[in-house]
Amino acid sequence: MGKQMTEMLKGTLEGIVLALLTGKPAYGYEITTLLRAQGFTEIAEGTVYALLVRIEQKGLVDVEKRPSEKGPPRKVYTLNAKGKSELDDFWNTWSFLSERLEELRKEGK
Repeated sequence: MGKQMTEMLKGTLEGIVLALLTGKPAYGYEITTLLRAQGFTEIAEGTVYALLVRIEQKGLVDVEKRPSEKGPPRKVYTLNAKGKSELDDFWNTWSFLSERLEELRKEGK
């Protein structure tokens, strides 16, 4: 994944994480694992944790601390109504952008 991909991802990663949390609460490391399973292999764990802090501050997720077998309690993130609304906006924006980009690519051929 090149620098351009990394830069583009920065803006969309929040939406991707909200999408991953749809109907499936998860904790930080699980979210990183899910992203990697989707092919986003070069995303640093620190990037994911910083993003989780941001979406928590924005009130897009509910956070519950659950005990962990090893180490401190885990923060489990669940998408809430505000987060679902933000995700809907993300998908609408994404659809708009991808349609425009596809048109531009066709015109360029």
